[in-house]
Amino acid sequence: MRVLMTGHNGYIGSVMTPLFQDAGHEVVGLDTYLFEECTFGEAVPDVEALRVDIRSIEPERLARFDAVVHLAALCNDPLGNLNRELTYEINHRASVRLAKAAKAASVPRFLFASSCSLYGVAAGEGMLQEDARFNPITPYGESKVRVEEDVSALADDDFSPTFMRNATAYGVSPRLRLDVVVNNLVAAAHATGEVLIQSDGTPWRPLVHVEDFSRAFLAALHAPRELVHNQAFNVGRTSENYRVSELGEMVREAVPGSRIRYAESGGPDPRSYRVDCSKLETTLPQYQAQWTVRRGVEEISEAFQRNGFGAEDFTGHRYFRLRHIEKLQRDGRLDQEMHWIGPASDATHVVGGIRT
Repeated sequence: MRVLMTGHNGYIGSVMTPLFQDAGHEVVGLDTYLFEECTFGEAVPDVEALRVDIRSIEPERLARFDAVVHLAALCNDPLGNLNRELTYEINHRASVRLAKAAKAASVPRFLFASSCSLYGVAAGEGMLQEDARFNPITPYGESKVRVEEDVSALADDDFSPTFMRNATAYGVSPRLRLDVVVNNLVAAAHATGEVLIQSDGTPWRPLVHVEDFSRAFLAALHAPRELVHNQAFNVGRTSENYRVSELGEMVREAVPGSRIRYAESGGPDPRSYRVDCSKLETTLPQYQAQWTVRRGVEEISEAFQRNGFGAEDFTGHRYFRLRHIEKLQRDGRLDQEMHWIGPASDATHVVGGIRT
């Protein structure tokens, strides 16, 4: 298939892109390249790409694609809280606009990166399946609910959306993020010798390795339309739900000489939920998760050792999305509405000698 992947240059997209290419698909990226200076380890994959803000996308940009994989968003809660209205503008309204443009351009498949954050506060409700009630407590989680509701209404015989509700991602990526819990705990252990837990350790988190999340998207793309049409899937492994305190113990065991410390200001985190991923596993048996958190912690730790990760990396801006955005704004390169200052960002981007 010819696939347009938004956010292909980000944490998940830079892992998902080569996976799709290895499966024989032609991937064209679409990204604002906010984090192109945040490379970790191996180089980001070379692909044909557009430097375009999804807020300005038009149907003609989407012509002749077989599917849109929509990953682009203001990611996670700290960045989403930077500007609540901007979060809704980009994560909600621009996503719905993209879906409508895809439908107008006769793109038959639309895969949306939703999130288990839409379940919000659900600590006492057991294992959550896809029909569980929504209870988001952040702009990020609320934006995902709104997109699912609005894009679902667009579904018809010619336009088939699928909603992939990812668990909290972890793992090594060329666009590494340290503002996700597992990556953050391993980074703290390497940089400071302390596995710093910001809460009281009791909240539950469902986890998924960035490669397994990418494999789930690939499985959904390959699936017969009737199995995934206008369906939502919790993405991860049912067995991979952990309390934050358990994650801390895994990291302590993996990083020699480290010890666990609970932040003095830490208390119960209201964001706590466990998810059941059996629908994904039974509907799409070709999806086979290959990672566990324990193995992922070891992978991240080894990557830090290999790349000389240290205290400056942990206290700097490169691997923290909010810090990096704020630095771009302080440097006068990005405005408060997340538009580049200078040459137009909505322009052709040339990668590997290919002009789109």
